[in-house]
Amino acid sequence: MTSLVFIDGDLGTTGLQVRHWLTGRSDLRLLQLPEEHRKIAAHRAEALNDCDIALLCLPDDAAREAVALVRRPDVRIIDASSAHRTSPGWVYGLPELEAGQAERIASARRVSNPGCYPTGALALIRPLIDDGLLPADYPLTIHAVSGYSGRGRAGLEDHEGSNASAAVPFQVYGLGLHHKHVPEIQQHSGLTHAPVFVPAYGDYRQGIVVTIALHLRLLPSGVTTERLHSALQTRYASQEYIDVQPLGGDVDAQRLDPCALNGTNRLRLAVFGQPQQEQVLLTAVFDNLGKGAAGAAVQNLDLMLGLSGLRELEPVELAGSIHGA
Repeated sequence: MTSLVFIDGDLGTTGLQVRHWLTGRSDLRLLQLPEEHRKIAAHRAEALNDCDIALLCLPDDAAREAVALVRRPDVRIIDASSAHRTSPGWVYGLPELEAGQAERIASARRVSNPGCYPTGALALIRPLIDDGLLPADYPLTIHAVSGYSGRGRAGLEDHEGSNASAAVPFQVYGLGLHHKHVPEIQQHSGLTHAPVFVPAYGDYRQGIVVTIALHLRLLPSGVTTERLHSALQTRYASQEYIDVQPLGGDVDAQRLDPCALNGTNRLRLAVFGQPQQEQVLLTAVFDNLGKGAAGAAVQNLDLMLGLSGLRELEPVELAGSIHGA
């Protein structure tokens, strides 16, 4: 019997993309509420308890409320919000985090989808800490630029609404250095101190570039650009959705396009070195609504359904989502 899946919040930016990628699949059934019932707690509670897996694409407070509405013990939950990413009893939904993580997700009752920025940061940091190449107490700084859809409804309204011509083309935020993703990154990376996290939004709809600079002189003796790159290659050699770019070439001529993987669940990692200055740059490119949100949710759903194999996800048009985000 095919599993029944309910997307709570299927009109937001993440929910729309999840629904697009699940519609028409024969290995599951989608439970959808009529328009007039979507915001009525009693109807949502009924749907949440009738389904096999509930996928929450909601703001944090609404996600906590949805979890509280679930009374039937057999209902499994994937929460795409940041409400439970560091909570006990929830399995962190980054299958590539470490050996056995995909299996833990597959058997879990409660899965918390990773944040978009942490997905790229953790994919770069965690293998290096696990291999002893990056000290857990390294004074790490993470820079990241996302498309404006990462702001949800507010970003879409600013850049696609009636006053779009006045939208700021680039803005750095989180200047108080207490962005909600920092505890998530620290907990799941193995860092002993919180990293400095500098996020920004650009004037494009979706896609992310994450960059992390390292000084080789602060790393253990013998650590080189090549060893860092090899560690990432080894870690992700068997992973379907993560690609590690080869070293070499004219790196000064290379560019990182944040939109290069839009509409997919893929994550592209790269390592760039400057041997004279003993500097290294770690980079990640992916779709903030793909591997950074909806694609990751679908990947986790497939694990929980006992399905495997690469699913190429077709791009979804977000037009009209301004009022549903």
